[in-house]
Amino acid sequence: MRVIGTVGLPGSGKGEAASVAEELGIPVVTMGDVIRQECRDRGLDPAEHHGEIAGALREENGPDAIAQRSLPVIEEALEGSDAVLVDGIRAGVEVERFEEVFGEAFTLVSIEAPFEVRAERVESRGRDETDDSESLRERDERERGFGMDEAIARADATIDNTGTLEAFHEKIRALLTDGVEGLERERTAEKEA
Repeated sequence: MRVIGTVGLPGSGKGEAASVAEELGIPVVTMGDVIRQECRDRGLDPAEHHGEIAGALREENGPDAIAQRSLPVIEEALEGSDAVLVDGIRAGVEVERFEEVFGEAFTLVSIEAPFEVRAERVESRGRDETDDSESLRERDERERGFGMDEAIARADATIDNTGTLEAFHEKIRALLTDGVEGLERERTAEKEA
């Protein structure tokens, strides 16, 4: 059993990592889906109220509320697979919850890219409710307010996502198939090339 969590600021590449996992047949549990569902349950539009409801859930149920609500979904996914990717960890307390439940089977990976690169990506997606660099700065601050910097600092591995999409996909494939050791081998091969 392996549970691989991803953490990173908006536009860093977490969604791309999830798409690679899906290509490999590895189930993906997106923590933001918990928030989107809660928005719908409260009769709110997730596109407009995502951040507000994320904060409300944490205030109402504790700082690890999103992780707690994600656990049954992760455990169900593990019934049919030996690995699961958890997309979108936002806080150190969420990392603690997953470490507590999954122990050594849990690996946290920080996906990182500079602000300018992320802003370009977010703008090109065209699907986000925010599409200018100021709005991205606000999103970054909201994410940091949830404790993302602490989660990033606790990562077992870091993937720099500033190269080509293909190179990033190769790093993610190596991580998902061979763990952190596979990622290190991929990095070594990339440096030697």
